[in-house]
Amino acid sequence: MIDYLSLSIGHALLAFALIRLVMRDDLDSDPVIGASEKARREAFEAAQAKRRASQRASEPAAPVDAAETAGR
Repeated sequence: MIDYLSLSIGHALLAFALIRLVMRDDLDSDPVIGASEKARREAFEAAQAKRRASQRASEPAAPVDAAETAGR
């Protein structure tokens, strides 16, 4: 009888500790991963901006309409 009681108390305490650990808010957030994600996102945005700037520089200028220049 005591064996069953001690086993059930031990398992109940383990289940209670597991539930408390799972319910913690800071369990899902890791500052190292968050910092690396932020750095990756900033590097990606910087690369996109650089790519857009180089595409704009390589695009030909818009042709000027002869009618627009004649009116000046």
